[in-house]
Amino acid sequence: MHFLDQAKIFIKSGAGGPGAVSFRREKYIEYGGPDGGNGGKGGDIIIEAVAGLNTLIDFRYKQHFKAQRGMPGAGKNRYGAGGADLLIKVPVGTQIISEPDEEGYSELLADFTQVGQRQVLLRGGDGGRGNLSYKTSTNRAPRQHGTGWPGEEMWVWLRLKLLADVGLVGLPNAGKSTFINQVTNAKAKVGAYPFTTTKPQLGVVSHRDREFVLADIPGLIEGASEGVGIGDRFLGHIERCRVLIHLIDATQDDPVAAWEIVQNELEAYGEGLEDKPQVIVLNKGDLLGPELMEDIADQLRAATGIEEIFTISGATGEGVPALLDALLPLIGDTGAARQAFDAFDEDEDGDEPETEDKPWSPL
Repeated sequence: MHFLDQAKIFIKSGAGGPGAVSFRREKYIEYGGPDGGNGGKGGDIIIEAVAGLNTLIDFRYKQHFKAQRGMPGAGKNRYGAGGADLLIKVPVGTQIISEPDEEGYSELLADFTQVGQRQVLLRGGDGGRGNLSYKTSTNRAPRQHGTGWPGEEMWVWLRLKLLADVGLVGLPNAGKSTFINQVTNAKAKVGAYPFTTTKPQLGVVSHRDREFVLADIPGLIEGASEGVGIGDRFLGHIERCRVLIHLIDATQDDPVAAWEIVQNELEAYGEGLEDKPQVIVLNKGDLLGPELMEDIADQLRAATGIEEIFTISGATGEGVPALLDALLPLIGDTGAARQAFDAFDEDEDGDEPETEDKPWSPL
């Protein structure tokens, strides 16, 4: 199954059914009068967040969704049946966003953060009136009727943003996949080359009788906030995180420059990422030794103004318990993210993520 985190679809609610023009025809009743019933209401377009979905790939193959039209009314004052509602199921974390207007602005129509959350996005049209409802004291035999109100229609964007308590960021090959495998059961792909991770990964960390959800996104590069390497879409997956772990490869030439690149991308992207609590972690301590790791940590303290710099080895687990201890007070309640993780059906077939040629609709 491919991972797709955005899609564009067309939705249309059902039109109302027409009212009936009918007159009573019974023996011995010469002037029976009108008895045409109203048409039925059109079906609604309903969006629901469900368990077991972790991608929007289904919307790649079907982009048009139309609810059923209401049935017409009939004689003997019989009302038409309402059209069936159309239920569209999406993963937890999906946002519904309108098409940009003439000035380029879009509107957030819905944000699904819990399993079972549903919203009527488009309401079906009301049914037309039958001729019985037009009867008055002066118009005893009306032949007019309503044709039914049309349904609503629009193009919308679906965007999937994963729910997690902690987000893991860093340059490519910083050791993020090794780290998430060390502290969770995510089974992320690990390789000695950049961009081993090509799609977001989720895992549950169990530490000191508490659990929280950790999200790993593919490595960021300069210009990610502007879409280079589709980095803007990857950054969207950590918007909901309470805390960020900034993982830095201690073995690279300039760890301080690595920190600055990622920090600049977070600030350029916005959406509050630059204001989130951030824990800076030097990784790959098993390759350098404690003294050299501490020297690099001092350089980062001078550059960032942050005193507490953690030094760890994602491969051996050295220093990881102390890091997790520091995260627990920053996370708070983890119920919503854990519920979303339980709904997230882990895809293990290793497919590449799907990308769209069309640019993302600006907010």
